[in-house]
Amino acid sequence: MITSAAVVDCDVHQGNGTASIFTADPDVLTFSMHGANNYPLFKPTSTIDIELPDATEDDDYLHALETNLHNVFEHKPDIVFYLAGADPFIGDRLGRLSVSIKGLRARDHIVLAACKENQTPVVTVMSGGYGEEVDQTIEIHCNTIRSACSLFPGTANTASTHTT
Repeated sequence: MITSAAVVDCDVHQGNGTASIFTADPDVLTFSMHGANNYPLFKPTSTIDIELPDATEDDDYLHALETNLHNVFEHKPDIVFYLAGADPFIGDRLGRLSVSIKGLRARDHIVLAACKENQTPVVTVMSGGYGEEVDQTIEIHCNTIRSACSLFPGTANTASTHTT
């Protein structure tokens, strides 16, 4: 039975939807790591908001994640919903951050490894991604899947894809 949940939103835009929906629900922790100067203009308060300055690069991005992610698991969620945004990428038209493909793959590994270490089931969804080169956005999303498959072997057959 799921009685508590966490949303780990690493899309470059603040998780305003989940922050608004769950603002009064103590059983849902919302974690948003996003560009401070990006959409939306008015940001509802998440449980944990990590605002990053424009042009934040790999080291600072990953340090912010590693410094704050443990707070998610202090909530003792029964499940984590991980939004793996491709838009913090340096080549993203809307992102304003400067994280490399390698940095985003490290981000995915950090989040997913923390779920595994804490024995917390995780639902991973792709989000964001407005790269100048579509191949780079695809690579970022594929790397999220690769990280999940390497950390949770044997689960690839249970993964589902939905296209519209």
